[in-house]
Amino acid sequence: MKRTFVLLVLAIGVLLVVIDRTLTPLAPVRAAGSTVYGTLENAIGAVTRSIGGEQRVRALERENAKLRADLLAGARPPLKLRGVAAHVVGFGQGQQVTVDAGTGAGVTRDVTVLNADGLVGKVTWAGPSTASVSLITGAGSSVGARMAGSGELGLVTGGEGGLRLSLFDPNAPLKAGDQVVTLGSAGGRPYVAGVPIGTVSAIESVPGAAIRTALVRPAARLSALDLVSVVVPDSRR
Repeated sequence: MKRTFVLLVLAIGVLLVVIDRTLTPLAPVRAAGSTVYGTLENAIGAVTRSIGGEQRVRALERENAKLRADLLAGARPPLKLRGVAAHVVGFGQGQQVTVDAGTGAGVTRDVTVLNADGLVGKVTWAGPSTASVSLITGAGSSVGARMAGSGELGLVTGGEGGLRLSLFDPNAPLKAGDQVVTLGSAGGRPYVAGVPIGTVSAIESVPGAAIRTALVRPAARLSALDLVSVVVPDSRR
């Protein structure tokens, strides 16, 4: 039975070759088959690459983002916080971005948003599956700050001129290259402590000023955001 089947297949193959060369060319049939199978192959390849490659990369990215946020959240044991990984999916007016995580993932208003480099901003609105994030460079943004080296306290504000640091002590040591981190808020909202804000880029000289000010270059590249972490209250503990 098996031999008969093989012979039948061979006979059909020979017949197709004869027909192709003598009677009716089968080029259109082959072309159609190539199109169909080529399309299927491309589709399957795309799906395979997506599932096997991009999804694995995104999963690793999300896990890394979550671990970073969890480490920062765990810096103060009394706080029960966790990280929710999300991707920036839109840029809006007024220094705002949209992320693809919302209340369904535990995201709420007035919580910290950061990435692998530093502070991004805070959540100002949260829907079921998306949320709006106000960047630290936006007008009206105000973040309690601490100098990483000296421990001096101050305030970092946003606006058209970028980030500006104001130290409470006008005689505090300050130089270009100094690192600025978040001071932290009560309950970790809206900002948890110890997140890099940026680096002092220039000292402003204002004679007789009661505070000392400087320009700060953001640690996070806010114009090219992708993966971020949202630090939210952990109700699972």
